[in-house]
Amino acid sequence: MEKELKYSMLRMMIFVPLVAIMMVMLLTSNALAQQSADKANDWQFGASIYGWFPDLTGKAVFSPEGSDSEFEIDIENILENLEFTLMGSFDVRKGAFGVFTDVIYMDVGDSGASSMDGSIGPGQTPTSVTADVDFEMTSWIWNLLAYFRALDMSGASLDIAAGTRYLDVEQKVKWDITAIVDGDVPVAERTGDVCEGVSNWDVIFGVRGRFAFGSKKALFIPYYLDVGVGDSDLTWQGVAGLGYAFGWGEIVAAWRHLYYDMSSGAAIDEISFSGPEAGVTFRW
Repeated sequence: MEKELKYSMLRMMIFVPLVAIMMVMLLTSNALAQQSADKANDWQFGASIYGWFPDLTGKAVFSPEGSDSEFEIDIENILENLEFTLMGSFDVRKGAFGVFTDVIYMDVGDSGASSMDGSIGPGQTPTSVTADVDFEMTSWIWNLLAYFRALDMSGASLDIAAGTRYLDVEQKVKWDITAIVDGDVPVAERTGDVCEGVSNWDVIFGVRGRFAFGSKKALFIPYYLDVGVGDSDLTWQGVAGLGYAFGWGEIVAAWRHLYYDMSSGAAIDEISFSGPEAGVTFRW
C-alpha cells in the first residue's frame, strides 16, 4: 500500500510539470514554427545503426517457491556470450512535427559447470556431484514517440516527445546435476528448467535535443530523457554523449541508462541496462 501511494505521488510530480511544459510549448507553436518557415514543407529523415553495451542488473524470481534471486551480467560476459543483437532507429520530421522509433534486441547466453565432493547418509557415503547450468536472456526494447520541435537553432534544438515503450525480457535457466554415489543410495531428480519473464507497455514523456559548439557547430552534445508508467510502476531512460556532424550525417558516442521498477507480483522485480553506446546516423 505504501509503495502504491509513493508511486501515485511520484507520477503526479512527474506528469503535471511535463503536461504544463507541453501546453506552453504548444501555445507558442506559431511563433516557434515561424523560425523555420523556410523548411516547413521539407521532409527530413534520419536512420541510425549503433551498438549499445550495457551492464544488466536486477532481481528476478527463479525458484518455484517464488523467492527473489538477484542477477547481474556485466559487459564482459555480454561480449563473450552474445548470441545475436539488433539495434537501430529511424526518425522522420516535417516542419516542427516528427516521429522517431528505436528498436533493440539482445540475446545473451552462458553456461557453466562446477563439481563438489562430499558425503551423505548415516554412514557418510562418499559422493561426487557435478552441476551443469545454462542461462539465456533475450530482450526486446521498442520506443515509439511523436515529438514537437520546440526550439530549432544552429547551436541548439529541443524536442518535446510523448509515446510508448515496450519491454519484453525472458530468462531461461536449465540445470543438470550428475551425482556419483558409492553404495546403494537413491538419488533425487537431477534435471530441471525454469523460464521467467515480463512483457510491459508504458506511456512515456520526454525531451531530447543537442547543444552544438565550435566554429562550424560540428561538435555537439546530444541529450535525451524520458519517464513513464503503465504496466511498470516506473521506468526512465537517459542518454548523453558527444557527437560530430558531417554533411551526410553524424557519429555519436554516449552513455545510456534504462531503468524499470516492475509492478508487484511480476516475475522480474526490477531491471536496469546501463553502459556506453556508439553509432552512426545518416540524414537526408
